[in-house]
Order: sequence, then C-alpha cells, then structure tokens
Amino acid sequence: MAKEIKAPQFPESVADGSIATWHKKVGEPVARDELLVDIETDKVVIEIVAPADGVLTEIIQEEGAVIESTQVIAMFEEGASAASSELSEEASTAAPVAAGAAPALSPAVRKLVTEHGIDASVVTGTGKGGRITKEDVLEYIKPKPSDKMTDTEVVNKDVRPTQALSIPSGGLALPEEERMERRVPMTRLRSRIAERLVTSQNEAAILTTFNEVNMKPIMDMRKHYQDQFVSAHGVKLGFMSFFVRAVVEALKKFPAVNASIDGNDVVYHNYYDVGVAVSTERGLVVPVLRDADKMGMGEVENKIVEFGGKAKDGKLSIEEMIGGTFSISNGGTFGSLLSTPIINPPQTGILGMHKIQPRPMAVNGEVVILPMMYLALSYDHRLIDGKEAVSFLVMAKELIEDPARLLLEI
Repeated sequence: MAKEIKAPQFPESVADGSIATWHKKVGEPVARDELLVDIETDKVVIEIVAPADGVLTEIIQEEGAVIESTQVIAMFEEGASAASSELSEEASTAAPVAAGAAPALSPAVRKLVTEHGIDASVVTGTGKGGRITKEDVLEYIKPKPSDKMTDTEVVNKDVRPTQALSIPSGGLALPEEERMERRVPMTRLRSRIAERLVTSQNEAAILTTFNEVNMKPIMDMRKHYQDQFVSAHGVKLGFMSFFVRAVVEALKKFPAVNASIDGNDVVYHNYYDVGVAVSTERGLVVPVLRDADKMGMGEVENKIVEFGGKAKDGKLSIEEMIGGTFSISNGGTFGSLLSTPIINPPQTGILGMHKIQPRPMAVNGEVVILPMMYLALSYDHRLIDGKEAVSFLVMAKELIEDPARLLLEI
C-alpha cells in the first residue's frame, strides 16, 4: 500500500522548514519507526520515522528543499521489499546509466560535486541503477592514507596553477600551506537566531542594569544538603533552581517584568513560564519551564537536566521552546564575567548570570574574600522604568543571599 510521507503540522510560530538529512535511500527497506529524514526548522530538528515496515519508493523533496506544514516529501510502500521497489522505479529500470554516460545527479549530489570540482563520470555510483549518492561522492573525496603519491602527484595536488614551484638541486621544495576558506550555508536555527536578535535590538529600547550577589549562602546550603537532595530527587542541587525561584518571586512583585508588548497593548501574564537558555552545537535554544511558580527545586533541577540532554541530542520539541514570559541566561558556564544579554521578544526582561569569582568585599568594616557573581538584567525601557528594573534585580539578589526566604516565601 502506497503512503505519502508528509512534513508535520508546524505551529503558528514556525513558518516553514527545510529538509536537513535523508537517512534512507530510495529502494532501501526500512522497519516501522525507523528514522527516515530530519526536518530543520528555526527552532528544532524534527525527526520523521517510517509509518510501517516497507520501502521508501520516492524522495520528492531533496536535502536543502524548503517545505511547509503537511507538505508531501516522499512516497512509501508499506510491506514492500527492496526488489518490488526496484520494479516501481521506472527511471532506473527503463534507462540505467550506461558506461561512460553522464549520470543523473540529485540536487544534493550535484551541489557536492560542483563545490569540489569533481567530474561525476569518474565517481562509482552504488545507488540503484548505478546512481551516484552523496555517500559515493564523500567516499571519493576522502583522503586515502595508504595512497602513496609520487613527486609529480604531490606537485599537482598542492600547487595552484598560478604558483611557481622551485625545485632546487638539493631536492623537492613544497610550498607553504595554502590559505583556504570554507563556505557553508547558515542553518535555519542560526539564521532565525540572528533575525530575532536584530529585531530585538532594533525594536526594543534595551537597557541593562547590574548588581552583584554573594553566592556563599547557597554554596554552603548546597554543600550541606547535597547528598540528601540527590537521595530525594535523583539529581544534584544546582544554582539554577535558586535563581528560578528568586526570579519568580521578584516577577510576582514586579508584573511589568513578566509582561510583553503586543502592538500598542501591554499583555500581563498571571503565570510564570521561565525560559532557560541552553547552548548547543547548532546554536542557542531556550526551552521553557512552564508554571515555574508551581515547581519545587527538585522538579526544576530535573527538568533542566532533561532539557540539557534533549538539547544535546537535538530532541527538544517545538512545544518545549515556544512561549515564555521571562528568560535566564548563564554565561558563567563558559567563563563570562560580565555581559549584557539580549531580550528574547516579545518578552521584556532577561537575567544574565555569570562566573562566580572570589573577590575582596567589605563586610562589617573588614575585608573578606567572598564568592561573588555579577548579575545583569536587560529590560525593555518602553514598558519598564529604571526604578522597577533596579528594584527587581535587588530583590532577586537579596533572595539569593538569604535562600531561607525562598523556602519560607517571604
């Protein structure tokens, strides 16, 4: 039974996507729930799996193609075998690639051979009907460590046509390593991040206020209760849960920092969805802790660990990253001492955490070395006044420095 493989229904916040990687070839048998293709959106990579045991009979949208919600991207034959799939491929049975003829290339393969200046006719195709696959080209251009090149081959490989090669009587002199450039298309995620950051800076009146917080109280608390916390919740007690709780309490007192601007309207939220910025190889993503005010510290820590694992594996869903009324970014993870975080629109505030560093501080007239962290609150001055922003940050600082208040909710 023939079936259409379609792109998923994208949320309203996601306009379209693109075909990132086909994991299966036409004619290749697949098992139910086996990964067929990755679709990249401006937020996440979505995996499409096989609906049943069968064969991928046709790829309609090649790698790199831009697609919309529910668009048909391939055809699938349920219960078919590789042999029956081959019979359905008229192109491969009716017109196999003749020896010496120019092979038909898919857009992805054509792009690859063009980038590397390869004559496609010299590449051995392992696809059905002798077609050249992307893997065939990558195998062809892969260096062969065992290959031994003659002096002539070395010269031809390493020297540009315009270079003059001097071979003194003492032996062969190779030129210095060539300067090279590599051009790759920007991923949709990175492109969307760039677009949103520019929009934020152009449309919001962003100001940043700073303060510093003594981290010794919560560091002592973590050290004292760490084993019991792990035993009770199955996860280590980190710093982020303290900051999430402190931010939520401050947001309750200063609702404008938890609001958003929609055209000429101010939208106030009676819920607290806190986004936690997570860095991945593909770029920065901000999964959201829904109803953070109702979460215990153990729940917060477990959810953050879950988000980190999903982000690393590219498994975060779109639903986990849309929305959010306020964000927290921890540049201190990478050693940042101070920064000015950019607001994630349509939010009006973001808190930046930074590196904990021992510094001499004046305490009761004496100099004491304390583990200090700079805090930065970037806010939209169109909605939030300086007094509100500073007061919000001071309240968050005081709650961190006296964590018992977080537990007593005072």
